[in-house]
Amino acid sequence: MRKSRLSEEQIIKILKEKEAGAKLADLCRRHGSASPCSTLEGEVRGMDVNEARRLKQLEDENRRLKHLVADLTLDNQALKLIVAKKY
Repeated sequence: MRKSRLSEEQIIKILKEKEAGAKLADLCRRHGSASPCSTLEGEVRGMDVNEARRLKQLEDENRRLKHLVADLTLDNQALKLIVAKKY
């Protein structure tokens, strides 16, 4: 997944300005990002900066744990094949 050029703080600032009545396209252009604002709006709506950071940390940890589970599953399957061939 492509990393956003905007930080969580910038995204939340943009969304707060949008709630105040500014147009999203204008805000995104002003902050240097034309397209990802609308997709990020759904992800961080109603969050403050700390909640958005925590969400990002949890997503990173979840991704790391999924990779660990996949590696361990492959190891487990390989060991089962080895044991099945010996007996």
